[in-house]
Amino acid sequence: MEIDIEVRNVTKAFVIGQNILEHLSFEVLRGEHVGLLGKNGAGKTTVLRMLTGRIEPDYGTAMVAQGRRAGLMSQIPRFPETYTGEDVLRDALKRFDRMRAQMAALEHELGEDPSESNLSRYDRLRTEFEVAGGYDAERNLNVIANGLGVTAELRARPFRELSGGEQTRINLARLLLEDTDILLLDEPTNHLDMAGVEWLEKYVKSFKGTVLVVSHDRYFLDQTVTRIVEIKNKRAEIYNGNYSFYEVERERRYLEEMRRWEKDEAEIKRLSQSRDRLYQWGTGNKNLMKKSFAIQSRIDRIQRDQVERPNKEKRMKVLFKEQDFRADELLVLRGLSGGYEDKVLFHDVNLLVEGDERIAILGDNGAGKTTFLNTLLGILPPMTGYALKGPAVKLAYLPQLVRFEDPNLSLYDEMLYHGGFEPQEARDRLGAFGFSGDDVFKPLFTLSGGEQRRLKLCILMKEEINLLILDEPTNHLDIASREWIESALDSYSKALIFVSHDRYFINRYANRIWEMRGGELHEYKCGYETFKEQTHLREERERQQRKREIQEEHAEKREEKQRQREERLKKPNLKNIQRNVLRLEKEIADLEARLEELATAQAEAASDYEKLMQLSETQAALERELEEKMASWEELSETAEDLKG
Repeated sequence: MEIDIEVRNVTKAFVIGQNILEHLSFEVLRGEHVGLLGKNGAGKTTVLRMLTGRIEPDYGTAMVAQGRRAGLMSQIPRFPETYTGEDVLRDALKRFDRMRAQMAALEHELGEDPSESNLSRYDRLRTEFEVAGGYDAERNLNVIANGLGVTAELRARPFRELSGGEQTRINLARLLLEDTDILLLDEPTNHLDMAGVEWLEKYVKSFKGTVLVVSHDRYFLDQTVTRIVEIKNKRAEIYNGNYSFYEVERERRYLEEMRRWEKDEAEIKRLSQSRDRLYQWGTGNKNLMKKSFAIQSRIDRIQRDQVERPNKEKRMKVLFKEQDFRADELLVLRGLSGGYEDKVLFHDVNLLVEGDERIAILGDNGAGKTTFLNTLLGILPPMTGYALKGPAVKLAYLPQLVRFEDPNLSLYDEMLYHGGFEPQEARDRLGAFGFSGDDVFKPLFTLSGGEQRRLKLCILMKEEINLLILDEPTNHLDIASREWIESALDSYSKALIFVSHDRYFINRYANRIWEMRGGELHEYKCGYETFKEQTHLREERERQQRKREIQEEHAEKREEKQRQREERLKKPNLKNIQRNVLRLEKEIADLEARLEELATAQAEAASDYEKLMQLSETQAALERELEEKMASWEELSETAEDLKG
């Protein structure tokens, strides 16, 4: 197999004496899909930038195969200030514009010189244009833009005025439209809703080229990669499987390394005791002293060959304080509607939450998930209906954006002054949550998003609760931070309601799904995998229903045409035939006018994939009808000529 990506013995430091990579080596074969993992700061993005020449290694080589084109998503290029989102997307199609211009120039030249040489040049260029996908370029642009949630409104706005997330989505769409052999993706699922992530997942799975992806989306990695490269201790560890395989194999390797280390330590201890005894007994005895030195040589060999003691990320050592809840009803929602001002995001919600259920709230961006949570919590008043908590409910809420009253306080002071902890209890709990040593005196504003959520959980877990509500608890966190959150939840057995688009997290915790779709809340009393199967079945039924309706409409039209034809055959009268010829000519002209209007509508609906597909189906039907009428017109015209003769 040919190698598309080769990283060989790479060492890199941005600060002298502080290498982030040391002798890093791995390779990616042509057509392989590989996930690149590692802690934040391990050097994953640095590797991607080396492969595109943006950064040079201090030692070693990082390169893609000669003649292969690689596209990197992590960095958004600078575009002219006048560029809209549409201009950025079409930047990927410039090669087709150039080829069209060449074809137009050749067509003009052929009009003056239709030589064999010019015809051959034109045929070669047209074949190259077709093979490269030039005839499908417009359709692909709209399919990719719609799949990633790049709306017509985003495409029309100035690119520089868009948010970072919106620019990232457009830039990802631009990259997928480019003619690249190798995709280098750096956190591609950030800023995408679940529908966008699932679309991208299918695209990457079907991509025939090579993929190297950095991602914290474990479900995405499971579905799209077949090998994992983990940057650990500045070097590469290889796992020949997807993320689930990596998780199991990583634990197995840790246990094996720990057993080897413990075995070596036990042997060193045993030999050290023998050495010390022989040394004590051997005063004045050369043979015993010689044996003592021989044992020391064995100890030195073991220590020289001994692996370092394997380390492992710490896990939560504390449990949620849970309050017993014996009532039948935890939450009662009746006729609940909510939104902002005159915009209703959900309406007529009637639901009951009982016992220790785990409920995931799903929906596209803008569907109203956070608004729904805020209405449940009483942060926003309902438009209609009510959300009633049971009398024994003790609730805790972890918002998506954690804010502290005084960000200049240290973690320790926050625990004392706002958490209500005693000094020793604060130190103990902070240590259990991975904050130890001088870390507890860091100002709150220096914490990462994952550390802020971990600290907030640390404070929440002091209280006795029986209902925990989370809003995007793993959003923009690395895998280690997500595992911290999950290890805390593993110790919590009461009711849980959460908003998330992390499918790995949803699949792990949800046993009930509330899907927000079209202003309504649809309930599924099942886990994520079953929900996904039911959703796909529903979507397939809707597609089949639309297909049947179109087929029935076409069948009715065909029956009507056949009836009209039979009527014409019954009356071979010259005047009737001439009238029918005139009628057909008018109908043909009307159809041609409708097709022109349809072409305009298709151009206007370029960003609406579903509407575009409907218009394309209508166009195909009109073109078939036009062909049939043209055939009828020719037949009747010939008949009229025959009758005249």
